Amino acid sequence: MPRGDKSSYTDKQKRKAEHIEAGYEDRGVSHDEAERRAWATVNKESGGGKLSGSGRGHAENHTSSRKGGKLGGQAAASRTPAQRSASAKKAAATRKRNAAQRAAQH
Repeated sequence: MPRGDKSSYTDKQKRKAEHIEAGYEDRGVSHDEAERRAWATVNKESGGGKLSGSGRGHAENHTSSRKGGKLGGQAAASRTPAQRSASAKKAAATRKRNAAQRAAQH
């Protein structure tokens, strides 16, 4: 079996990798890097591809997912309310400006 072959993974593992990959891409990570990180996470949590047979199943360890969830809000939590408000106002102005530019193009 060549490296990178995903045939030994279960459908659930493949779906999980797709979901993780989409999350990374939403945060601006390139497609290739997001895919690499997603499969690394699946491998770490489930121990790689699952093959059928007695005694092959092992419990999954979700510490890496938990770590990502914990880290998710740290940036916002460390900023003052005034900083968060200024950032939100700036983002709203950017969205308004981009919408006006799109409207002008069409």
